Amino acid sequence: MVTSQHEGLTKVATFEPDHTRHMLLALFDLPIPKSGEGRLASPDLSEADPAVCRADGALLYGDGEDKFGIIVETQRAPDKEKPYSWLEYIANFRSREKCPVCLIVICPDHTVARWALRVIETGHPGLELTPLVIHPDNTPLITDVEQAKENIGLAIMSTIIQSKNPRFLAVQDAVMKALHHLDSKVAGRYARYIQVSLTGDAQKEWDRKMKAMTYPYMGEYAESLLSEGERKGRAEGEADAIFLILQGRGIAVPDEVRKRVLACGDKETLDAWVLRALTADTAEALFD
Repeated sequence: MVTSQHEGLTKVATFEPDHTRHMLLALFDLPIPKSGEGRLASPDLSEADPAVCRADGALLYGDGEDKFGIIVETQRAPDKEKPYSWLEYIANFRSREKCPVCLIVICPDHTVARWALRVIETGHPGLELTPLVIHPDNTPLITDVEQAKENIGLAIMSTIIQSKNPRFLAVQDAVMKALHHLDSKVAGRYARYIQVSLTGDAQKEWDRKMKAMTYPYMGEYAESLLSEGERKGRAEGEADAIFLILQGRGIAVPDEVRKRVLACGDKETLDAWVLRALTADTAEALFD
């Protein structure tokens, strides 16, 4: 099932490609161009046949011969099919863009990270894949505001990945102050993505601090939560939000899609659909 944490983490990694570039260069030794455009790439990595091959997210950096691709996958549990599909993603993206491609797997859980770090044997001599994994053991605790401002992408990832660390409150405080130095709309979007990516006590603490409205972007965040809560119950409110986002983007909502959204009462699924509505090409893509 699609979860809000899965979608939130993917959005954090693909929302601002330049922030993500800075984060990845801090975590891994990758030949990503340090200048030039960073942009979203299509995560649809299907061949020209009916089979669907879609990664969680994809980024493309640079131009011409100086291009480098990133495939972003968020894993909350082991999946025996992924060692096969990840290789397909890389091959198809590489063939489409004619450039090197790297797989990044985001794993908030230690156990899942150990699974994702395993070498994938392809069967061909000398050809194997070891995914690059963002996990609690290699994601630094960023508790200094200046450090968070210098690499906001890494600070945001640290807030989510290190949410079970005893020093989480210090990490949270640093990123909240650092977000204040971004454009308020960008900061508000990041704040929402962090909220849906967190779970349990960490999510409750994030909500509590956000509603305190210490900075302007927090006020916008808190107001958006209240406007949803004032509608006819949370589920109906989130359904309304989905329809409004799609309508605002000029995307038609067929009756079948409308009925399915209105029939859903699961908070995490609705949160995930709200995020997907921001970038989906069609209404039906909400359910991919």
